[in-house]
Amino acid sequence: MPRLVIISNRLPISIQKKPGGSIEYQRSAGGLATGLGSFYKNYESLWIGWPGIVREGLKLEETKLVKDSLKEEKCYPVFMGRRDIDWYYNGFCNRTIWPLFHYFPTYVKYDNEYWETYKKVNKIFFDTVADILQPDDLVWIHDYQLMLLPNLIREMYPEIVIGFFLHIPFPSYELFRLLPWRNEILMGFLGSNLIGFHTYDYARHFQSSVRQLLGLDSLLGQINVNGRIVKVDAFPMGIDYHFYSQASKNKEIINESDKLKEKFGNRKIVISVDRLDYTKGIIKRLKAIDLFLEKNPEYEKKFTLVLVVVPSRIGTKNYFLLKKQIDEMVGYINGKYGSIDWIPIWYLYRQLPLMNLTALYNIADVALVTPLRDGMNLVAKEYLATKAERKGVLILSEMAGAARELGEAIIVNPNDVEAIVEAIKKAFLLSAEEQVEMNRTMNHRLSRYTIEKWAKEFLDNLIKARDTQLEYSTKKLTKTIRNRIQNEYISAHQRLLLLDYDGTLVSFADAPRKAKPDEKLLHLLEKLTRDQRNQVVIISGRKKETLESWFDFSRLILVAEHGAWIKRIPDDWQTIEPLSNQWKEQIRPLMEHYVDWTPGSFLEEKDFSLVWHYRKADPNLADVRTKELENALLDLIANLNLGVLRGNKIVEVKNVSINKGRIASLLLNDYPSDFILAIGDDYTDEDIFTMLPETAHSIKVGIGSTYANYSIQTPGDVRQLLLEITEVTK
Repeated sequence: MPRLVIISNRLPISIQKKPGGSIEYQRSAGGLATGLGSFYKNYESLWIGWPGIVREGLKLEETKLVKDSLKEEKCYPVFMGRRDIDWYYNGFCNRTIWPLFHYFPTYVKYDNEYWETYKKVNKIFFDTVADILQPDDLVWIHDYQLMLLPNLIREMYPEIVIGFFLHIPFPSYELFRLLPWRNEILMGFLGSNLIGFHTYDYARHFQSSVRQLLGLDSLLGQINVNGRIVKVDAFPMGIDYHFYSQASKNKEIINESDKLKEKFGNRKIVISVDRLDYTKGIIKRLKAIDLFLEKNPEYEKKFTLVLVVVPSRIGTKNYFLLKKQIDEMVGYINGKYGSIDWIPIWYLYRQLPLMNLTALYNIADVALVTPLRDGMNLVAKEYLATKAERKGVLILSEMAGAARELGEAIIVNPNDVEAIVEAIKKAFLLSAEEQVEMNRTMNHRLSRYTIEKWAKEFLDNLIKARDTQLEYSTKKLTKTIRNRIQNEYISAHQRLLLLDYDGTLVSFADAPRKAKPDEKLLHLLEKLTRDQRNQVVIISGRKKETLESWFDFSRLILVAEHGAWIKRIPDDWQTIEPLSNQWKEQIRPLMEHYVDWTPGSFLEEKDFSLVWHYRKADPNLADVRTKELENALLDLIANLNLGVLRGNKIVEVKNVSINKGRIASLLLNDYPSDFILAIGDDYTDEDIFTMLPETAHSIKVGIGSTYANYSIQTPGDVRQLLLEITEVTK
């Protein structure tokens, strides 16, 4: 396996400078650092990230010392200044992206200086990575702090394999579109070969945003980005299952558990463990405890809620106010219901050591995990893992990614305080047998999809994405092949060039009329047709009137409506067989109905076909309408000599006997040539490719299954190839 390069905002090891000047190293907190902290060392690997200290805090010689020390841990530091950290992390990441992606749009701050600093820091990471990256590395980038980095690396290393994983939710298109810098962020993601999310919902939201904002469709989770396949999929993150499932056998954890049991006596223990954050639903949870005790006074003195809140983003206004609210509510509830020998809520505002936290999981009867929105939530999984074949009840928010896997838990809407109250009561009343059975089912699932399995599955899929790209690359028009085509072109006596128009010579436009040939294209075609050995043919689905108004070269053959019409200068337009268009009167009303029914679509009428265009329609609505229209058309034309053609953002009805392959066959007979070149972008051009002799050169524009010999990425690349040919024969 090639070297694995992990890139994240924080390294798994943090450094601190003590008052005396000594440098202290300690393990970083957080799910990613904990989860992958040992996994990555099993590979030839390198972890790149910020070590937790600002650049101003280290002298030059100390910077070198830190680098050397971290090298032993397979880590490489990225150093940043205090202002950059503040505006990038506390600013753009936590005041813009975090609230928006967690569905708190009113908390979002849109600040261009934050955005510029975010771009700057992503560039700092890139500059650090560029110094040490090798072309055959596997690169795995993590989370919302580095969304621009994949594309920055892609631009320098076009062939490198890049994976990106987002550890927070990806919001719906309606929310994501609020970002002023939305397109740049999407393009940052799309520099990857593989993009991973915790749930299918997040992956679907991402693909919807890419489609709506960039106009790039996805098929089976694959997005074609300038001739490069980007795979999008869901990979629900696991935990170190073995550690938590063996907690009841760990001596240190057993000792800590015994101390806690002695403290709480026979009371039921309900735990709540969260970082201080408005997305976690802590206030709603406390309101539920208040309401539970109000409605169920018989439970007074019979349970204790252990509320663990880990300090986070201290100094930020929203978090300061949240901390104040929590303090006040805990005081209110304890004052209202507590007594000398019992307080309902045991409140800990600090980060607990792993052994203490696991001991708390171990003794807890109920875990109350009710975030308002959460990417995954590993606390739910960690708690359950300590309950393998044991009692314990998980109450879980349906807004947490973990809810997709842990359906046997008591699932609640975290905004419904009364539902949480009912869930707590249900948890207290469940029999031991019911609890064990629920936990056994969920533990079986968790034991199979551990943190190691999650990481390995992502990397396996990243390698598959690389292999898919290599498979498409085998047809790439390499420099060697281009040289061979040029040499054969130069030595040929007669040449036939069959060129599609839309998507081949010009890019697609919102409206067909906007895809008019520019001066550079007209000049290129003029040079090609000037050579007496060339017979150039444009084979298009366009109307004959449109093609005739655009092109007026004496030796250029025009083919319109996919082969229904052909024009050889100086002759007039001709059909290759008698055709009828009487069927239009029967078909037109149906297609007009779908125009009315689909805002942004329109109907184009040609001599021998009708075309429904939906490029400007809402993509999701167009998906539905396209399938409906195709089915309706197939029923309507069952006894007619017609076919339904699905093209790029179009549905076309035309005579089945007319296709590009048929006209290509005619041209091959009429213009015998010792050099044949055919270029096209969609499946109407596949009819041409299948008709060509083995000696011909056929090229598909874009990625996809094709009969063509080679592939090329864009219309710009097609023009460059044709320009190279004309240049060598000047």
